[in-house]
Amino acid sequence: MAEKRYIEAVGRRKTASARVRITPANETSIVVNEKPLAEYFSLEAHTTDVESVLKIEDAGIDNYTITAKVHGGGLSSQAEAIRLGIARALVKEKEDRRVPLKKEGFLKRDPRSVERKKFGLLKARKKPAWSKR
Repeated sequence: MAEKRYIEAVGRRKTASARVRITPANETSIVVNEKPLAEYFSLEAHTTDVESVLKIEDAGIDNYTITAKVHGGGLSSQAEAIRLGIARALVKEKEDRRVPLKKEGFLKRDPRSVERKKFGLLKARKKPAWSKR
């Protein structure tokens, strides 16, 4: 009997980091930190964000059991980190998926993050009120 091997990839966004494993299966299921996807993300926008990678028609994506360990950041950045991890794992499995996934923008890591606070300022760019005297 052939052993089912998983493919692992990492996705990041802001300070959120997700380790994603995909395993071929009969039915698609997504588990995040040992909880079902809908239970972990209470907002439907986050679940659709994660599942959007699997709905690309040109890529020929089958059914997978997806497990993700995610930490750091908020729920939105965690969802985007998982999405990037899934996309990277799918490309690792089958290289010809790269073009349709890249066209949809799922393989691009969003580089935006919080700018650090500078000394003498109130926030990253906000200055104290200037007074003439």
